[in-house]
Order: sequence, then structure tokens, then C-alpha cells
Amino acid sequence: MAEIEGLDFEKPVVELEKKIEELKSLGTANKVDFSKEIAGLEKKCDKLKKEIFGNLTPWQKVQLARHPKRPYTLDYINVLMSDFVELQGDRGFADDPAIVAGMAKFKGETVVIIGHQKGRTLQENMIRNFGMSHPEGYRKALRMMKMAEKFSIPVISFIDTPGAYPGIGAEERGQAEAIARNLKAMSELEVPIIVVVVGEGGSGGALGIGVGDKVLMLENAIYSVISPEGCASILWRDAAKAPEAAKALKLTAQDLLELKVIDEIISEPLGGVHRDIEFVCKQLEEKIEKDLEELKKLPVEELLKKRYQKFRLLGEFVEVEPGKKAKTEAKEKKK
Repeated sequence: MAEIEGLDFEKPVVELEKKIEELKSLGTANKVDFSKEIAGLEKKCDKLKKEIFGNLTPWQKVQLARHPKRPYTLDYINVLMSDFVELQGDRGFADDPAIVAGMAKFKGETVVIIGHQKGRTLQENMIRNFGMSHPEGYRKALRMMKMAEKFSIPVISFIDTPGAYPGIGAEERGQAEAIARNLKAMSELEVPIIVVVVGEGGSGGALGIGVGDKVLMLENAIYSVISPEGCASILWRDAAKAPEAAKALKLTAQDLLELKVIDEIISEPLGGVHRDIEFVCKQLEEKIEKDLEELKKLPVEELLKKRYQKFRLLGEFVEVEPGKKAKTEAKEKKK
């Protein structure tokens, strides 16, 4: 029997789906009616999907966010946009294929699109650097955002990266400075910015194009300060403890909505967005259109003020006077 493709936890579903397809092909080829058998298998498959995908652990969501069949930025552009024209280069060093950028039409309106782009094959991933951008990628994105501001065009950003590329060349060309400059520029950009986390949202690599008035996130996407493997290696010196780290990092869309890091979750079909991109894009289209209409009505001063307040409120804390804190601790000890 041929090897079953897919993630370990989804292989029972993939195997059953293959059997259904084989039975359909067999029935067509031999003109035999297997409808009753197929209906039974489909019912069993639906039940299995609900059992497996209805209760995913944080680590399983990490795996699903990295699924090799998961749509990337260009896939969303092809479904949601029209007349996309890609613009390349940072006008300083080179073009970075790990970030795609350009102009397109969304619901008849001109928008600037920026997004991380991974590859489907090993060769494509070598070209795209597995979606890990160099400084020139962030500078290209900044150039596009400044152009959007100049002509009063909204910006839509798609996040899907393990993180910014940590190579020597990237560091020599100012990786940290490029990301920091983008953070500052996006916080002050005088046009609406909508950010969508579609896959992996990895640390500063994601934040470099991730400051927006509205931050949306797909149901099985992840967004974190570090990868679970990296976190496990630092805390426990053991990357095999990544599942524990994934749980502790609170990187799922559900966790981040509760923490008010994101604004809304976009539902995915059971098994992930790659099973029905049209279903997800229909929701995205409605949400982005609604958000753009609301944001465009705001005066620039209010738009920037709301954006500032949005990110300023992340990580709330309470200040307590030293003496007052000491008295409170003393009372607690007496109890």
C-alpha cells in the first residue's frame, strides 16, 4: 500500500478519504453502483474529522499551521484580488522573494498587498528561503507602505513566516534595524492597515509587517514570540518538549483573542484551510471589506490614535507603590 500523506494525527482521515476516492473511481470505471458503501464511508469520515480536528492541542495546531498544503499569500491574492501587479526590490540591495508585495484590486478598490511567501517544492523553498525574510524584504515592504501612504491606498498584510532569517548576511545588512524601522513606520502610517495571520506568525519576522489597525487570524494559525522548538531548547535544553512549549506559549488564535492580541478569528473548515480555501476567503472578503469601510471613515489623527492605543494596551499591568506593596505582603503572611 502507498504511503499515506499528511500529518500523523490526520492520517486516519486521509486514509479513509483515499478509500472513498478509490471506490468512486472503481465504480465509474466498472459502471458499478457503490453509492451506499460510499455514503457509509463518508459518514464515518465526517465523524472522524469532528473527533480529530474538533479537539486539537496547541502542538497539533502548530503542525496544521505548517501543513505543506496550506495556502500561502499568493494563493489568497489569486482568490481575493484581481489585477495583481508585483513590485520587487528595496532600491538599496536586492529583491527578497520571501516577501511578495504589489498592488491589486480588492472589491474594485486599489490596495497595496504585502505578505510572506513560502514555496511548495524544495527548489521553490530555496528561492523563497522558506518564508524567512532578509532585511531587503522588510525594506521592500516599507517602500510599498510609503507608496501606499503617498497615494492614500489601504494596506493589506498577510503573515506566514517561521521568523526573520537569522543568517550572518542578514545580520550584517541590519536585520534588527529593518524590522524596528518597519514597526515605527507602520505605527505612523496614515492609511488603514489590515493584517491577516494565515499560517505561522513567528516573532519579529511576523511583526515586521504586522502592525495594523485590525489584526485577523485564521483559526488554526499560530502567533508567537518564538517557535515551540526554540522555546523548548532554551527552557529545557530539549527540542522534543516542543508540545509542552506550544501549550505554555499561548500561541493559538483562541488564546490570542482572549489576550486581545488579535481582533477576530476567521473560521477554517475541519482539517484546515487547504481543504476549502474558498470558504475561508469568503469570510476574509466580508471582514476585510467591512473593516476597510470603517477605517476609511476615520480622520487620520483618530486612526493613528486608535492604532497607538491598540498596541499600547498589550500586556496590561498594575503599578503598586513600594510601601503599599510591602504592607499588603505583610498582611498576607499574617493570614
